[in-house]
Amino acid sequence: MSQLEKVWFITGCSTGFGRQIAEHAIDAGYKVVVTARNVEQIQDITAKSEANTLALSLDVTNQDQIDRAVAKTIEKFGRIDVLINNAGIGYFGSVEESVEEETRKMFEINFWGLMHVTNSVLPHMRSQKSGHIINFSSIGGLTSFPTLGYYHATKYAVEGISESLAQEVAPFNIHVTLIEPSGFRTDWGGRSSVKTETAISELKESFVGQMLNAVQRGAGQEAGDPTKAAQAVIKVVEADKPPLRLLLGEAAYKAATYKFTNLLASIEEWKETTINADFKK
Repeated sequence: MSQLEKVWFITGCSTGFGRQIAEHAIDAGYKVVVTARNVEQIQDITAKSEANTLALSLDVTNQDQIDRAVAKTIEKFGRIDVLINNAGIGYFGSVEESVEEETRKMFEINFWGLMHVTNSVLPHMRSQKSGHIINFSSIGGLTSFPTLGYYHATKYAVEGISESLAQEVAPFNIHVTLIEPSGFRTDWGGRSSVKTETAISELKESFVGQMLNAVQRGAGQEAGDPTKAAQAVIKVVEADKPPLRLLLGEAAYKAATYKFTNLLASIEEWKETTINADFKK
C-alpha cells in the first residue's frame, strides 16, 4: 500500500503535540482518526477533510471508549496503520510530598491508558502484518530531574515496556518508536499538569523549590517547536527503518548524552566488581 493510504489513530489531540501531528498528517493526505476527551475541541481539525478523517471522543482511561473508538475506526477505514499514543499529563512535586491520588491518576493516563489503547489496536496490526506504534515518552524517560520523580516513573515504564513490545511485534512487521522530547511549547507545563508546592522548608530552599519556580516562569518559553516535532514524527513514520528512539530538542540531546557518557564511565569503573559477582568459571 502507498504511504498516503495509511490510517493514523492519534490520542490527546485537543492541544499540543497531538493537535499538531493530526493537522500535519491530514495536510499530508493521510486518513486520520483524531481523538480527545472532549470531541468538540477537535471538530475544527477534521472539518477541512471530513472524508479522510474521523473525530472521536476518547478518554484513554475508559476501556469502553477505547473499544468503541477502535471499532468505529475499523468500520470507516478498515484498518489502523499508525498509532500515536500521545495523551498524557505531567505532575510536579518532590518525591516526599507528592500526592498519591494525583500520581496514580497520572499512571492511569501515561502508562495504563497508553497500554490499553495499544492492546486494543495490536490485533488489527497483527492481522494485517504491518503497523507502527509511536509512544510519546520524554527525555524524562531516559534521565531524571528534581520535582518530577513520579512523572519520570511513568515514562520509564513506557520506555521499558516499549522495548519489550518492539521485540515481540517485529516478526509481524510492526515497528515501535519512542518519542523523547525536551521542553516544547505545548500545554504540558500548564493546563496538562498538576503541581504540589513544597511545604518542607529544607526542600523549599533547595533545588526543589528553585525547580518548581523555574517551571512556572518558563511555561510558554520552551525552546522546542511543536510544529517541527510533528514534522519529525511524520518523517519517522515514513522511514523505511524507523528508530526505536527519537530524541527531540537540543536539550534532550545534551541531557541524554551527558547521562549515558557518565553511566558508561561508572559501569567501566566498577567493571571488576560487577564481573566478579558471577560464579567462577
